[in-house]
Amino acid sequence: MKPALLEVMRMNRICRMALATCLGSFILVIFYFQSMLHPVMRRSPFGVDICCRKGSRSPLQELYNPTQLELSNTAVLHQMRRDQVTDTCRANSAVSRKRRVLTPNDLKHLVVDEDHELIYCYVPKVACTNWKRLMMVLTGRGKYSDPMEIPANEAHVSANLKTLNQYSIPEINHRLKSYMKFLFVREPFERLVSAYRNKFTQKYNTSFHKRYGTKIIRRQRKNATQEALRKGDDVKFEEFVAYLIDPHTQREEPFNEHWQTVYSLCHPCHIHYDLVGKYETLEEDSNYVLQLAGVGSYLKFPTYAKSTRTTDEMTTEFFQNISSEHQTQLYEVYKLDFLMFNYSVPSYLKLE
Repeated sequence: MKPALLEVMRMNRICRMALATCLGSFILVIFYFQSMLHPVMRRSPFGVDICCRKGSRSPLQELYNPTQLELSNTAVLHQMRRDQVTDTCRANSAVSRKRRVLTPNDLKHLVVDEDHELIYCYVPKVACTNWKRLMMVLTGRGKYSDPMEIPANEAHVSANLKTLNQYSIPEINHRLKSYMKFLFVREPFERLVSAYRNKFTQKYNTSFHKRYGTKIIRRQRKNATQEALRKGDDVKFEEFVAYLIDPHTQREEPFNEHWQTVYSLCHPCHIHYDLVGKYETLEEDSNYVLQLAGVGSYLKFPTYAKSTRTTDEMTTEFFQNISSEHQTQLYEVYKLDFLMFNYSVPSYLKLE
């Protein structure tokens, strides 16, 4: 049975938001935009404000006012995912909306495609390299055709893609209201282990070893050798977890984007995302986005088997040596991501 179908069965809620409750907005200090209270399927709250490309329908129109009379299972699934985000934000409003105001700096992860009216919030360790490649193809106006011909390091050069924080406040407002906004998420602890493996077990990541590894070892390792303190290239996963749950870490500076929570990177309780894609259904969800953008006939999400991919089995192994106290504290850090995106508490956790 397909993961997407299992998710529908698990969530089994009826899309029930009334349009009258969906049109709220926040007044922010520097700009305003649509709140996370979302539109009902097949009823677009945007009306004439959607600025369509001449001779074609915008992705938002394709999503909320599809040309077919009957809603597809995929459309219903994504409505349920939107409902899940909305319900979680409401149920945890004291935490999720602790910050009432966003600034342009909070929008630096939102990549903009003017030509196809898309906004993509990238989350590291959730196929963001390939999605950045796709966005380069979409915004390149013929410069690129095959996303896999774009080197991975080039996809992460900030100058190659325009982000929402680079626009004026009126331009930000217009795009948040009129463009289709989407993101991709992953089981939080699997993503965390993936980040650890990539940044702390690969010898070439010396910048992370110097910036974070040395700090983690200095704080979390008793009787550390001078070499370990100098290189920071042998951080243990237990030390990484202890660093993440240390209150001093969270007071000192925001988490690095590779292990920052999704709700802190993309602000889904303040910005309404029209589509929430999942790593577990990556190809299917990605191609649905491309279909809505009107490019699905000639552009597909790159597919290839990555032998080094972090799996659930690997994640289980990494958590075996983490105490139940630290597991509980770590879960609290990522709890909103688990709830918001409908991920169950992992069976291997021993929560107190």
